[in-house]
Amino acid sequence: MNPSFKPSREISRLLEIMAALRTPETGCPWDVEQTFASITPYTIEEAYEVVDAIERGDLSDLKDELGDLLLQVVFHARMAEEQGAFAFPDVVEAITRKLIRRHPHVFGGTRNLSPEEVKNLWDDIKRQEKIDKAAERARLSQSAETGPESGFLSGVPTALPALTRAQKLTTKAAKVGFDWPDTAQVIDKIHEELDEVREAATSRDADRIEDEIGDLLFAVTNLARHYGIDPESALRRTNLKFERRFRSIEEALAQQGRTLQDASLDKMEELWVKAKHKERNAAP
Repeated sequence: MNPSFKPSREISRLLEIMAALRTPETGCPWDVEQTFASITPYTIEEAYEVVDAIERGDLSDLKDELGDLLLQVVFHARMAEEQGAFAFPDVVEAITRKLIRRHPHVFGGTRNLSPEEVKNLWDDIKRQEKIDKAAERARLSQSAETGPESGFLSGVPTALPALTRAQKLTTKAAKVGFDWPDTAQVIDKIHEELDEVREAATSRDADRIEDEIGDLLFAVTNLARHYGIDPESALRRTNLKFERRFRSIEEALAQQGRTLQDASLDKMEELWVKAKHKERNAAP
């Protein structure tokens, strides 16, 4: 732990509460039994809830969700401290050093860079960091073998949501020229993958169908990247749209004294189309 770290009163209180929750015998039984692995799904969930609050423009909710996300950081740091690995001050020091190192145009002698030059500089620094980290791992293990992290696509976290990771993988591959030159070719690839899904579906082989659907989703994600669209954001937007229109179906049926269970598929489709037209006509 960095002895020079001086947390604010609020952070100190949060760290104290987390330590109390994790104390055997006197702490919370649920908190005490947690591990890095068991907490991971909650960490991901909290990050998504932050995004949700932002997309809804709810700053009050955003404040609460950011607090929940901060709790996840504190939770992981506390478990690491218990194992003697690192503590919360070390986390703060690490990100502080990283920010300063990656912004020489702010904290160093490099000045007057354009946004594009800043991005290129950032990429160069990150690339060097990965080289240095791999060398350090090799030194500690007395081996140059770095396993799956040694390839060009290393550094793209496997824990990312699948759409986001697909976008990052293709973005990185594109930097060395492994990319379709134009969007028309990507669209052709999507049609090709869709045909392969149809063909796989006739086989009734679930593993093959899953593989082909994965290829289709990957191609669609690549198309989104070509248009500068975040596929995760696009799908979240569509999820919200689906929920909104489905709710319209429920409300329309309720006005008729009916439920979803009472309605036929044709009736629900009719109400869906009405909700869709209503939304489009109301759009500015």
